[in-house]
Amino acid sequence: MIDELKVFTGNTHPALAQGICDYLGIPLGNAEVFEFSNENTFVRILENVRERDVFAIQPISSPVNKSLMELLIMLDALRRASAGRITAVVPYFGYGRTDKKDQPRVPITARLVADMITVAGANRLVTVDLHAGQIQGFFTIPVDELTALYILSKYFEDKALENLVVVATDIGISKRARDLAQRLNAPLAIIEKRRVGNVDWAETLNVIGDVRGMCALLFDDEIDTAGSLIAAVEALKENGATQIDTCCTHPVFSGPAIERIASSPVTEVVVTDTIPIPESNKCDKITVLSIASLLGEAIHRIHGGLSVGAMFE
Repeated sequence: MIDELKVFTGNTHPALAQGICDYLGIPLGNAEVFEFSNENTFVRILENVRERDVFAIQPISSPVNKSLMELLIMLDALRRASAGRITAVVPYFGYGRTDKKDQPRVPITARLVADMITVAGANRLVTVDLHAGQIQGFFTIPVDELTALYILSKYFEDKALENLVVVATDIGISKRARDLAQRLNAPLAIIEKRRVGNVDWAETLNVIGDVRGMCALLFDDEIDTAGSLIAAVEALKENGATQIDTCCTHPVFSGPAIERIASSPVTEVVVTDTIPIPESNKCDKITVLSIASLLGEAIHRIHGGLSVGAMFE
C-alpha cells in the first residue's frame, strides 16, 4: 500500500522543488546528489522511502546531460530503496525537439530519453507543455502533461492590454495560441516560417492575419536562442504592429538569447520557472511566473487519486 508523500530533487532546480513542497506543506526530501572528481554522478536517499509515494523533481535543462543523469540515477536509487510508486516530475523535457526523424540517419532522441526514464524506475511522468504532444506516446507509463497556458493568460488578462492580437510563432503552435487568444478574447495571427537546416535561426516568410496598429502578443512553448523570436518581431514590425510582447512556458535562453531580447523592440517577455534562470541571464524585460502551485496541485491530486484533468476544467 502506498503511504506517505515524499518529494526529492536533484541539483538543477531546487528552488522550484522547495516551492512545490511549500505548497504541499511538507518538507523537501533529504538526499545527497553530487558529482565525484571523475565526473560520475552519485545519489543517496537519506531517509526511508519504502512503500512511499515518491516524486522526483528535475527539469532536463542546462546542463542538460548532467540534469538527465541526475534524474535517471535518482530514479534508480528510489527504485532500489523499494519506493511504492515513483513519479518523475520533469517540468521541462529536454531533447523534446528531436521528436521525429526529419532528416536521413538521425535519432529520435525524445523517444530514447522516454525509454531511459522508464527503465530507470519511473512509474509515472508529470511534465509541462511538451514541444510535441505525441511525445506522450513515447512512454509506456502514464503521462500527465500540464499546461502553463492558464497562468500566462491570467497574467495578460490582469494587464488588460488594448487592441490585442495573439500571434503564434509558427503553424505548429497555432492550436495552443488559439486557446490563449480565446481566453484573452483576442484575434489570432500566425507567423509562417521555414527553418533552414540545423541552425538556430528561422527564415520568416509571412504573417497570416492582421496586426497593423495592434499590440501583438507572440506565443511559443519555449525560447531558446531567441533567433525565431527576433525574426518574428521584425516581421510584425514590418506589418505594422505598434507594440510587441511575448510569452512562453520554457525560458531556455541559450547562447545570445538575452542579448537579442535586450536589444530588441519587445516590451516584455513573460515566462515560467520550469527552468531556472541564472543571475547572468536576468533582464529587465523578462518577467518570471511560478508554476510551483500548478505542479504542487498536480502532485496532491495524483497522490490522493483525484483527477488531474479537472484542474483545467
